[in-house]
Amino acid sequence: MEIGLFILLAAVVFIVQALKVVPQQHAWVVERLGRFHGVLQPGLNVVVPFIDRVAYKHILKEVPLDVPSQICITRDNTQLQVDGILYFQVTDPQRASYGTSDYVLAITQLAQTTLRSVIGKMELDKTFEERDDINRAVVAALDDAASSWGVKVLRYEIKDLTPPKEILHAMQAQITAEREKRAVIATSEGKQQEQINLATGARQAAIAKSEGEKQAAINRAQGEAEAIKAVADANAQAIRKVAEAIEAPGGMNAVNLKVAEKYVEAFAGVAKEGNTLILPGNLAEMGSLVAAAMSIMKTQK
Repeated sequence: MEIGLFILLAAVVFIVQALKVVPQQHAWVVERLGRFHGVLQPGLNVVVPFIDRVAYKHILKEVPLDVPSQICITRDNTQLQVDGILYFQVTDPQRASYGTSDYVLAITQLAQTTLRSVIGKMELDKTFEERDDINRAVVAALDDAASSWGVKVLRYEIKDLTPPKEILHAMQAQITAEREKRAVIATSEGKQQEQINLATGARQAAIAKSEGEKQAAINRAQGEAEAIKAVADANAQAIRKVAEAIEAPGGMNAVNLKVAEKYVEAFAGVAKEGNTLILPGNLAEMGSLVAAAMSIMKTQK
């Protein structure tokens, strides 16, 4: 009875030791009598108890790893405190188990030394501008070395770049000066554009005014020309009317009468405008004067 119970317990222990359930995205390395035997895949696996043993257990998921902060020296001898985060994944469980005693520590140390080397080739300003280039350089160096450890380095990201306080104050002063410079330049450019706009507006106004004055002068000249033409046409029309009236029967008699009237009016006007009156030597001969005037008109005709 006791022997049977012992055999039953031994069988249960044997079965428990023989059956291994591996979770998804995990890999277990099995050694048989101290030597590598195989890798257990996710699911139910059977091993030989007391002969086979699970020596290493690896997670095949992407793993984030904090890289400790460190002091780096730039090309222009400025200290920078840099920390980052590294993402890696185990791709070969056998190499990850036997390629190095601690692949996590190896990756961390290599990331730090590579980062110091990359930053040492750059000046301070470039380290802030070329963070992507730094990340790519670190990933390339790590991935090349980590392949022999069964690890794939996926990416590296710098979290913080912290220069000394003195450098931070100098950088802040430089940024402030640059902003003030931009503000002064923007103000001067605005004033310059304002002067240009005012000059352009004044020029356009002067041109418009001169064009208006020119058109007004043209219009006045055309109006005066039209007025002169109208007066000339009226005078010509009047002269033609006078000529037609003279040619008509009794026209010369009317002209004689009109000349006599004008002659008398002229003498009357002279008498009103001055104390001195100029008269012909013989007033009785006025008819002869009128006749003389008529003879002149006949001659002109």
